[in-house]
Amino acid sequence: MAFWNHEKISYEKLNQMVDEAMDGSFSEENYTESELSKLESKWARFLASSSLAGRQLQEEKEKIQELITDISHQTKTPLSGILLYTQLLQEEELPPSALPLVQEIARQARRLDFLIHALVKTSRLETGVFQLAPVRQLLFPLLSEARDELASRAALKEIEILLPDSSGEAACFDLKWTKEALCNLLDNAIKYSPKGSRITLSLRSFEMFCAIDVSDEGTGISQEELPKLYGRFSRGKAAAGTEGVGIGLYLSREILSRQGGYLTAESNSGCGSTFSMFLPK
Repeated sequence: MAFWNHEKISYEKLNQMVDEAMDGSFSEENYTESELSKLESKWARFLASSSLAGRQLQEEKEKIQELITDISHQTKTPLSGILLYTQLLQEEELPPSALPLVQEIARQARRLDFLIHALVKTSRLETGVFQLAPVRQLLFPLLSEARDELASRAALKEIEILLPDSSGEAACFDLKWTKEALCNLLDNAIKYSPKGSRITLSLRSFEMFCAIDVSDEGTGISQEELPKLYGRFSRGKAAAGTEGVGIGLYLSREILSRQGGYLTAESNSGCGSTFSMFLPK
């Protein structure tokens, strides 16, 4: 009986330590060697080191976020200036050989601006600065808003974005961030689709998920490249001559996974692609 009581006390102390570690109040100073068995003492040191590692990891995340925010802030004014001056140059009577150079400067400045904004969004999402708040809502308004946001880009290539019939399909998602993910997929579809083609948005319903399919008639992606698409700055061979930085799919997948969803892709070289966003019901 005495052994059982001692064992029970040890379990209670271990349980208390774990509870304190989970709520962030654990401190090794609260437990002395004389009060603890050998096992409890080891457990206390383990929890203390784990707690310290957790705090250091959080501090590192905050430093990275602060650094990226500073970079974004410090580069905003110079980038705006470059874009403004290139626009003014394009309005001047330049030698024929100079105009392509000015246009390339403007293109690269826009690319850099997009990259910095994408990195800031990704960093804030990964470090928990932005918290997703999924709620159950209809899917059709999400598709409609994303189509309207990319309509002008599609019009430049005479691409038609087709929507499904308005339906009552609903899922659980954060509207703002999920629209960001969908717009990334639509933007990619526009980039890699030929002039005058079509992009089709469609909905599929399953027992636990709803899927949003983005299908294009573009260059397609080889089977070898498909598994590599979701890495940061990863781009397929067919994208070599197309504007982009290769972070959109990574960000879209992160957004979906953080609200219980996932992203898939089906494609073959020269046969177009279908990217599917799965959202929990």
